[in-house]
Amino acid sequence: MTGTNGNPTDTTGPTDHTGVIVVGSGPTGLLLAGDLATAGIPVTVLEKRPRKISNLSRAFALHARSLEQLDARGLADELEATGRTLDRLRLFGRLSIDLTALPSRFNHVLVLPQYEVEKALARRAVEAGAGFRYDTEMTGLVQDADGVTVGTRGADGRTESLRAAYVVGADGMRSAVRGAIGLPFPGKSVIRSVVLADVKLAEQPDELLTVSAVGDAFAFLAPFGDGYYRVIGWHRGHDVPDTEPLDLAEVKEITRLALGRDYGMHDARWMSRFHSDERQAPAYRIGRVFLAGDAAHVHTPAGGQGMNTGLQDAANLSWKLVSVLAGHADPALLNTYQSERHPVGKAVLRSSGGLVRLAMAKRPWTRAARAALTGLVSHVGPARRKATAQVTGIGYRYPAPRGTHPLTGTRVPDVRLADGTRLYEALRDGRFVLITPAHESFSHELPPHPDRLATAHWASARRTTLLVRPDGYAAWASDTTPAPGALRSALTAHLGPAPARQLH
Repeated sequence: MTGTNGNPTDTTGPTDHTGVIVVGSGPTGLLLAGDLATAGIPVTVLEKRPRKISNLSRAFALHARSLEQLDARGLADELEATGRTLDRLRLFGRLSIDLTALPSRFNHVLVLPQYEVEKALARRAVEAGAGFRYDTEMTGLVQDADGVTVGTRGADGRTESLRAAYVVGADGMRSAVRGAIGLPFPGKSVIRSVVLADVKLAEQPDELLTVSAVGDAFAFLAPFGDGYYRVIGWHRGHDVPDTEPLDLAEVKEITRLALGRDYGMHDARWMSRFHSDERQAPAYRIGRVFLAGDAAHVHTPAGGQGMNTGLQDAANLSWKLVSVLAGHADPALLNTYQSERHPVGKAVLRSSGGLVRLAMAKRPWTRAARAALTGLVSHVGPARRKATAQVTGIGYRYPAPRGTHPLTGTRVPDVRLADGTRLYEALRDGRFVLITPAHESFSHELPPHPDRLATAHWASARRTTLLVRPDGYAAWASDTTPAPGALRSALTAHLGPAPARQLH
């Protein structure tokens, strides 16, 4: 047995469970649970908090790639109607990124509180049949060759053991799952004594998101949409423990130093201090246990990439768990979660940390570096496109075997299809999508996988034959008519050789 954190004394024996236990009901856990339940995989979500959506959001921005993933689940349009769009993302000082030329249907940042995202994802998961256990703490886990036994304790102190084929820890920076499997969380605190406050403002800010760093002070303002604003502030010269009392006067002072005025802050409904860390687990998988979202990686809030990176983790892992549990794929497919997502997490840590260091540059050489980067991104096309693609998430590609088509592992844009629909509408069933040239039929090559494969033609004259994974990345492609048997071999390799067996 591997990965234990004690074996609690149970008042009941392990509950038979052939699916997945997700620990944590933030955006990452909710998207994952919804995907699994929609595919018919039994899934139980454990959440130590009570059954309610907190309005104390940490994240306020959805980037293009996350919106594309939500579009593939039929949720993006309703969230777009709830939030407000911003076509330019200001990072610090004069450095901002124009998003209007982004090659995406979502060529903007959507500004809305994290809890609105959670509401939509929770509703989808519940409607699909995911089970939720609130006020339930994970007390330990033990895994073996056939599954994982998870110990739980409810609010009334009652203990129970649950059994699953796999467990996913989406339970945040202080992940109990990560601790249970013995993984370290190396890194460091980058910024200490950051102040948070939810306040009303007497003066309306000129911008939807207001951010600036001046001298030793940094401040950020974002609207909740209910009359309150989230304030995030930091002062280099005031490094105190997180437990130090915080009052509105301190929040106002930091804001005035960074933004020039405090906008008449009043009626704070919540205030707190925290420290911002840069940490990443060395592995996202130990046996049958996976980590996703903040349980796997945490970084500074610069660029608003935290929630977005976690959503991408979930989108990557969910279809692979479905494929394996439904008998379509070899369990070795699950190893690609580490090889694909760990490098992305590392890149996000590097980019977000770099933005914070440049924003708070104090020494002459770091200020010179900031000025150089601002000029490069503002005036040099390739640098601007690279920065935009990284922050928005659309520029990441996954490793591909040597000799495969150049598209393999890349994000596939939301192209128009010959029947008038879009690719991301075709992905809403959770299937692979095969896009072929117009008027060309490969029906003799297609194995009987209607539950796993949707077919479509390009709306354009494009001649590429492209197999798109359920998460919107290219699995296989050919620029010429595939040789006899080549397409069938590719489909069998990715979809499996036999009809899906039924789960019970």
